[in-house]
Amino acid sequence: MGLSRSAKRVLWFVLLCLTVVCGVVATEEEDGRRKHAYVAMMYMGTPRDYEFYVATRVMMRSLARLGVDADRVVLASVDVPARWVHTMQKEDGLKVVSVENLRNPYEKQGNFDKRFKLTLNKLYAWSLVRYDRVVMLDSDNIFLQKTDELFQCGEFCAVFINPCIFHTGLFVLQPSTEVFKNMIHEVEIGRENPDGADQGFLAGYFPDLLGRPMFNPPENGTKLVGTYRLPLGYQMDASYYYLKLRWSIPCGPNSVITFPSAPWLKPWYWWSWPVLPLGLSWHEQRRQNLGYGSEMPVILIQSLLYVGIIAVTRLARPSLSKLCYNRRPEKSTSFLLSMLKVATLWSMLAAYTVPFFLIPRTIHPLLGWPLYLLGSAALNSIVINVFLLPPLAVLTTWLGLVGALFVMAYPYYSDGLVRALVVFMYAFCCSPVVWASLVKIMGSLQVLVEREAYFPRLGEPNPPTAEFTKLY
Repeated sequence: MGLSRSAKRVLWFVLLCLTVVCGVVATEEEDGRRKHAYVAMMYMGTPRDYEFYVATRVMMRSLARLGVDADRVVLASVDVPARWVHTMQKEDGLKVVSVENLRNPYEKQGNFDKRFKLTLNKLYAWSLVRYDRVVMLDSDNIFLQKTDELFQCGEFCAVFINPCIFHTGLFVLQPSTEVFKNMIHEVEIGRENPDGADQGFLAGYFPDLLGRPMFNPPENGTKLVGTYRLPLGYQMDASYYYLKLRWSIPCGPNSVITFPSAPWLKPWYWWSWPVLPLGLSWHEQRRQNLGYGSEMPVILIQSLLYVGIIAVTRLARPSLSKLCYNRRPEKSTSFLLSMLKVATLWSMLAAYTVPFFLIPRTIHPLLGWPLYLLGSAALNSIVINVFLLPPLAVLTTWLGLVGALFVMAYPYYSDGLVRALVVFMYAFCCSPVVWASLVKIMGSLQVLVEREAYFPRLGEPNPPTAEFTKLY
């Protein structure tokens, strides 16, 4: 039985629609396009540009390792080095979007922090209109599990770490050209901004977020409309962990750790562990996703240099006596002693500071700390042999530092308060020992200066040695 003319038209229309839809889907698949994206920001002009570059790569690679169903995008200012952009594209599989730095009109504010000068570049996330939803990220996030359910949130969603102000280290947004243009206009006219950075601007732009409902992803996968608060489990402040040395966040899945701390306590620095217990978690993610190949040649060179210094000072045993043949009469003894004390103290201080600044900052702590201890021991060996000091007294501080690392790294503390008390008690007990070692060092210098045989006056013959006397 044949179809009627109207039925044929309906059938033809359905087939046409299916063809168009399939063609669009196929085109998007061929182009590798996705509806969602995890986005990070990168700009230049701070002393820690390289560290944030490494942190961004580690975070984005960890997302790929978790198998997220979204693009991974970096909003990179135009002055980001081309080799960094190429590495992120070719080695990390990231999509890099170059943007012009937005001028920050809040630079003249009294409380403005220069390191946040270009954080307003985050607003470019609203210009990524090819995506339905975007999760905007800071580089100091550690992902513990997939968070693709965030793409079901509304036009704007963020976490309240502070009871009254949401945190912009992770937030969800719906890109919109209209919203983006309006935000740029608000920046240009100098909208009120408490801190002059992205945090203050967005808090003022979305002032009613605190009263909005909590985000709960629908089971059917549909996207919500409006603005929502995100559960704290999406931005677990590391300080919560340090209090109890375990996570106890009842609100939402424990998915993302953030480190809104001082710049020098970010988790990617080698000294972050065991000072901060979670530092090792970030480095474990780097070890799994990126590795440390770029820093290893420097580590090997420094290690060989320090071993060489120890060997040379042990064999050569240079003596200050060779530098003192021009000593003036006895009335200059006190001056010489004072100069020796100052030189010794500065040399010991340099032995602990110089290696610290030579080590690559983002190396693994289990490589960084041994290298630091080796370097400080090598430089202390110079101090010991040049000033003829007792080795144990000079190395007392070094031994105390080693002990402090073991005390902080002990993994079985019941909570953070007990850990802090134990560290304090250790430091309290070590202080008298370190002071006694310094007193002994100063005493050794006193003896060294008063020992006339080591400092013959200019023009006077050296006293004959015992071996020389026996020959006659």
